[in-house]
Amino acid sequence: GQLVESGGGLVQPGGSLRLSCAASGFSFSRYFMRWYRQAPGKERELVATISNAGASTYYADSVKGRFTISRDNAKYTVYLQMNSLKPEDTAVYYCNCNTLGYWGRGTQVTVSS
Repeated sequence: GQLVESGGGLVQPGGSLRLSCAASGFSFSRYFMRWYRQAPGKERELVATISNAGASTYYADSVKGRFTISRDNAKYTVYLQMNSLKPEDTAVYYCNCNTLGYWGRGTQVTVSS
């Protein structure tokens, strides 16, 4: 299986980005999916989780109310909509299927004026 993230970039504080993670090579709709992030010098942290059908979600306290995780099982894609971005959201964002141990290579998000 493979996970490929896209959608990162440079954005000003208060701005928005939508990350996408395209999955292939496994039965995507059967598995929970997660987004993690890792800032320079810090440990990788869990940002959001979505259940296999999308009915249940979890968010880290630091992003609750600003980020939204969603998925389109027909397109084998999971999304992370990020609003009201802050400089402390700057990190490499990774897509993950924990059950199968799959990770993407990550996409850089930089929040700076």
